[in-house]
Amino acid sequence: MARAALQLLTLLWAATRTSTQTRSSCSVPSAEQPWVDGIQVIMENSVINSTSPNPSVLIAMNLAGAYNVEAQKLLTFDLMASDTADLTAGQLGLTIMALTSSCRDPGDKVSTLRTQMENWTPSSLGSYASTFYGPSLAILALCQNHPETTLPVAARFAKTLLASSSPFDVDAGAVATLALTCMYNRIPVGSEEGYRALFAQLLKKIVEDISTRIRDNGLIGDVYSTGLAMQALSVTPERPNKQWDCQQTMDTVLDEIKEGKFQNSMSIAQILPSLKGKTYLDVPQVSCSPDQEVQPTQPNFPSPVPTSASNITVVYTISNQLRGVELLFNVTISVSVKKGSVLLVVLEEAQRRNPKFKFETRMTSWGLEVFSINNIAGNVNDKTYWQFLSGKTPLIEGVADYIPFNHEHITANFTQY
Repeated sequence: MARAALQLLTLLWAATRTSTQTRSSCSVPSAEQPWVDGIQVIMENSVINSTSPNPSVLIAMNLAGAYNVEAQKLLTFDLMASDTADLTAGQLGLTIMALTSSCRDPGDKVSTLRTQMENWTPSSLGSYASTFYGPSLAILALCQNHPETTLPVAARFAKTLLASSSPFDVDAGAVATLALTCMYNRIPVGSEEGYRALFAQLLKKIVEDISTRIRDNGLIGDVYSTGLAMQALSVTPERPNKQWDCQQTMDTVLDEIKEGKFQNSMSIAQILPSLKGKTYLDVPQVSCSPDQEVQPTQPNFPSPVPTSASNITVVYTISNQLRGVELLFNVTISVSVKKGSVLLVVLEEAQRRNPKFKFETRMTSWGLEVFSINNIAGNVNDKTYWQFLSGKTPLIEGVADYIPFNHEHITANFTQY
């Protein structure tokens, strides 16, 4: 009985500690808050027209405090009714966290996920660190529901990550940091002290990797990976050697919002918790008491410069130079499109003029993705995908969002990660 009481006190302490740690040392100035409200409205309004429920959006809505209660209810019910049989461990982990943040019992989804992670193995010890993104989400979801039974699974996962020689990309490193911090804070009383040392060792390695990606303007990686990285660096018990100026990062993100960079619901879902001073570690503490629905006044975004109906010319190259792939090619075409058109229009015009430029897309939680060009498709097992570049610089916006400029050279390059 005394042991059970002590364990309860430990878990309560961990929850308090976690909540305290998420209060980062930076915040959105009150004068800039309408911009944050504006992108939240965009994200919430996307729920009505979405073809599939996005758990990341629901988590962000619940952490931030939803304005559109009807959209919140709709998304919650859709996720509760969705078929999870074919979900990956990461997708199932996000679904569990989304339901937890809505004060809904995830039911047997937790035991299903635990079984998946007990049987999980990386494709190889040399696996690229980005492949740990989904399993990290799974460990985080399990930690928030049953930390004691998750401990051996998380320890095995941590040892696998330590054995990996690949550096962590920002997104995977950030989620792994959140998962390991959750476990670090929730190690049950009486457990071996080696668990804490193991998690601390790995956390130190990961946050050092993340800190090397902090740019001079405060962004971490690119603008779309910064949100998760902010969450990670604000809660980790292991601090990186490189100092991080949280307020500088916040101010730069706000500037990017004003530039219209956050129009995609998934990109907003990634950044919104940090703008509200929350992290995924706050999911179990979300209050689900009914709130009055108050729709904020959407800010006046900067009006785009009026453009004429004149056309621009875009040079478009498709290239596959990977050895071992059946068809090698490097083909270039110049196409004319209306000024202000998104890149997708360029691809469609090129396809219309030359069948070699045939392409296929699919809808993802991040938006439209080009997965096949000239009958060559990306493959997860081969770690291949189509990367779009402007000159030699990779594009960070999708084909449905990026707007090319006159005489720009866009390349779609079939590559490996």
